[in-house]
Amino acid sequence: MEIDSVPGFTPCPLRGRRGDSLQNEDTPGRPDRPGGRTCQKDIAMSIPHCLVHSPKDTVGVVVVEGLKSGTDMLCLITETDTTFNLKAKADIPIGHKVALRDVKKGDTIWKYGEDIGRAVANIKKGEHLHVHNVKTKRW
Repeated sequence: MEIDSVPGFTPCPLRGRRGDSLQNEDTPGRPDRPGGRTCQKDIAMSIPHCLVHSPKDTVGVVVVEGLKSGTDMLCLITETDTTFNLKAKADIPIGHKVALRDVKKGDTIWKYGEDIGRAVANIKKGEHLHVHNVKTKRW
């Protein structure tokens, strides 16, 4: 669906371009914007880039396509319904893991509040975790 086909669509008063505003009777207005409009950028900023299951986790899962290095990600901890920001230090494909803190070689990797493996290399906060730097402890 094209954004300008959304019922009640109006252009963003800040940029005046098509597709920059979503405003209808179900969307609260922004008093700090001319005309009280809500711009698409405001809505996009509330959509998480990364999901984390438990505050104990050392990794989160990227849930958006085409995440680029340098992106200031909004991360959501589902167990506590809290958010935090994290800067991506690499391009990370959707469904792949990102380090939430620095991890040293040999450290346990936590996901879902569970031990899912160990780091086989040092991993910096915001870097991509995958088979090149994490292995299972099973074998």
